[in-house]
Amino acid sequence: MKILIDARLLSKGNSSGIEEYTKLLIDNILNIDEVNTYEFFTNGLLKSALPKEWMTKAVVHSWSLPNKIFDVSAKFLNFPKIDSCLKFDLVFSPHFNNLPLKNTPRILTIHDLSFIHHPDFFSKRHKFWHYFQDIKKQINNAQMIIADSDFTKNDLINTLGISEEKIKRIYPGLSDKFKKISPSEIVLEKYKIKKPYLLYLGTIEPRKNVSSVVAAFNILKSGKFKESFKELNLVIAGQRGWLYEDVIKKINSSEHRKNIILTGKVENEDRVDIYNGAAVFVYPSFFEGFGFPSLEAQACGIPVVASNRTSLGELLGSSALLVDPWRVGDLAHAVEEILVNLNWQMYLVSSGFNNIKRFSWKKTAKDLISIFNKFHL
Repeated sequence: MKILIDARLLSKGNSSGIEEYTKLLIDNILNIDEVNTYEFFTNGLLKSALPKEWMTKAVVHSWSLPNKIFDVSAKFLNFPKIDSCLKFDLVFSPHFNNLPLKNTPRILTIHDLSFIHHPDFFSKRHKFWHYFQDIKKQINNAQMIIADSDFTKNDLINTLGISEEKIKRIYPGLSDKFKKISPSEIVLEKYKIKKPYLLYLGTIEPRKNVSSVVAAFNILKSGKFKESFKELNLVIAGQRGWLYEDVIKKINSSEHRKNIILTGKVENEDRVDIYNGAAVFVYPSFFEGFGFPSLEAQACGIPVVASNRTSLGELLGSSALLVDPWRVGDLAHAVEEILVNLNWQMYLVSSGFNNIKRFSWKKTAKDLISIFNKFHL
């Protein structure tokens, strides 16, 4: 069977969780599947190249239409129909993106519905893009939906009325590069990071609730263990996203701002060292379809405090301390308990290592290939 993978997402050269999901999943599919053949579809005047190692295993159809023209034509004219131009048996889209098809079945991954529940988390440009994509129509037209978590699966059922039979939950995997190591002092110095430190790693945007991390840090630094935490730092690692200014204001107004380190964008190869140097990883996100950073931290042997909302409780369970993301005091108390209680640290590290065994890219790829094969004519 010939399967077309819509790889337009990778043409932009970004490095978000969805791009990483796409790259690691495709890597494993190409390495595992010895039966089906694969082709890629990309488009745009300026495109980032796909990984060279994929070129020996798959054909690339690289169109050069301006993306805006392609998107407008796809939405309003339902043209060009890709399967009238190219011959394949099945389409896999690792993220929603309008793709006109005549009659070829499509499998579509939906990572979360945060843009429906919390439009305030997104810029006007992103809100327009979500509207323009007409996601419910794409979901209805697809033959199968892949959800990253049971939370997202249930959200699709309850929010959009999608039948349960049409949705398959397949957990993403976890890269082998995340593991326990001695962090490189060179890497930490590169980002001006000083131990000991609490860590948040991710985009600085409202959905991630970074302001609460800063507020909880202020409580810790002024609380009953303030002498013990005198040298404690907070590292906020990641690029600035939508409405990051509120976080910067909270940092600048903190009496402990000299202990708060903003790294800016972190290179992918440096994340393992930054995780490994942390005392606690803090991730009180309001909304996650999956939430890679909390699992990456666990793989590096770091105790995790995370939100008890959306998918995070499902993915972490008792292997992390879960708190209400709106209760800053609870967040501070959970971090404090880990910092002062060696037994809690040991338990959470051990539980974290056990938890991450559930997430394997090889298993993700095998589960998806088995779904592909059900469409074999």
